[in-house]
Amino acid sequence: MEANLLPLSGAPPLQSFLSPTNVRISSLKTTCPSGAVLRRSMNKEEQLLEGMPKEYYDDEWQARQREKTKELHRRRREEEEEEEQKIEEYREIGMRLMGYPEEDVRKARKLVSSFIRAEEEVEEKIEEAAERGELTELVLMVIWNRLDLARHDDEKDAIRSLDLLYRRVETEILKREATPAMRLLNDLLNMHDGFNDEGWLKECKKRMADTFPREDPFSILVPAGFDIDKHHGPLSLPLEADVLLRVDFVREVDALLQEVRSEQNEAQSIEGLDPESVAVRLKEQEKKRTIHQVETLLDLAINLKW
Repeated sequence: MEANLLPLSGAPPLQSFLSPTNVRISSLKTTCPSGAVLRRSMNKEEQLLEGMPKEYYDDEWQARQREKTKELHRRRREEEEEEEQKIEEYREIGMRLMGYPEEDVRKARKLVSSFIRAEEEVEEKIEEAAERGELTELVLMVIWNRLDLARHDDEKDAIRSLDLLYRRVETEILKREATPAMRLLNDLLNMHDGFNDEGWLKECKKRMADTFPREDPFSILVPAGFDIDKHHGPLSLPLEADVLLRVDFVREVDALLQEVRSEQNEAQSIEGLDPESVAVRLKEQEKKRTIHQVETLLDLAINLKW
């Protein structure tokens, strides 16, 4: 048997679904909903940008803002680098005392703190510590560390006080360790009041005459205390361990001057009006005045007459 296909009643033919008219209508139906979505997105975007300043739409303004942001990031990096460098410097300052015994470091810090609290009585405290033998290189290192910390924190009052304390302690240490000739030279320089040069030279001449043993032939042949008429008295001059001869004083002072002059010639002159340059020049002027005073004392010792 063969089956016959019968067309359904009322059904449109297949070609009607593929007609151009139906295709155009279908296209319109598919594009219209997407256009509505686009309009809704644009309306939403416009709502988000409402209230923004008009510069927001300016490309040049946005470029400037980006440059400002870069500059802020650069400054932040510089600040972080400076902070890291400062921390490293603090660590380095703390490591300076690592090679010393902890007990000695503790005593040195305690001694330095007593100097700072002493205020006007600091001179007496320093001399007492020197007599007890407590002034050492470690004490200077502790003061120097505190001075470095004050410089890093830009504490000007503390810098001045600690700098004076360091130089005073250093001078006392050098004074205790110095030879008799250098101690006498230091005393003679300290006798100057800064004004009366003539009176200062007279006092220095008297001090030298009292310090140096007489060197004239009569004093060598006939010591002090010997009565030449009665031939009675000591026949020899007992030399003490700390007796300072004029020739030794002249030799050591001359060697000191030669060393200082060589350093003075190698030093470069500093120009500028900033505070640091002015301070350096003032120190150099003070050093030159001191050198001139030492030269004067050397000439006085060479030509000394009893």
